[in-house]
Amino acid sequence: MPGYGQFCPVAKAAEVFCERWTALVVRELLAGSTQFNHIHRGVPLMSRTLLSVRLKQLEENGVVTRRSGPRGHEYHLTQAGQEIAPMIHCLGEWGQRWFRSKYGSDEIDVRLLTWEMRRSVRPEAFPSGRVSVQFEFVDQPQSKRHWWIVSDGKDVDLCPTDPGYEVGLLVTTDLRTFTCVWMGDISIRSALASGKLSLEGSRAFRLAFERWIGLSDFVGIRAAKAA
Repeated sequence: MPGYGQFCPVAKAAEVFCERWTALVVRELLAGSTQFNHIHRGVPLMSRTLLSVRLKQLEENGVVTRRSGPRGHEYHLTQAGQEIAPMIHCLGEWGQRWFRSKYGSDEIDVRLLTWEMRRSVRPEAFPSGRVSVQFEFVDQPQSKRHWWIVSDGKDVDLCPTDPGYEVGLLVTTDLRTFTCVWMGDISIRSALASGKLSLEGSRAFRLAFERWIGLSDFVGIRAAKAA
């Protein structure tokens, strides 16, 4: 892509950072994704070909370095890439304050929501031993309706197919409701009271739900236009 033809530092930074999808790819890297498939799960509407191109561009610009790992190539941010973190967070805060989502069907995606949820889960709040939580999104097609979060108390995995473990908690909801819950626009208690969110499992597991589910980093940021 041609540059802006300016020596201004804003222009030079924009040449690296402002191409389509680049900010979201960097967001995934900052969130801890290092494998190509994991990065792609955070940008599911981005073609794998374009993701490969963007990663190569970031590598050429010294923002990303590619290394050999136990499962193939891994992508890690360099010092230059790590210094983008405050900008990514500020961009998210600004978007949540001034241009927050209205959660239309073109903005919500069960694959992205569950991937983000998996990263926010607090496994230390789970009951001891292996835990399996099943989510059922009743408004989604059968192929995307059921998701499982599995944890051994330390690591957390997201499974789009039944992993075969006994389910300790069944969470039933619809995609828009739970996206609003995860972003903090609807409280868990309100969603439960409305019947749009239900929990089936032991009392201890149900009561622990708010402690382990975790929410978006942007919860609590009020909309400026509503202030």
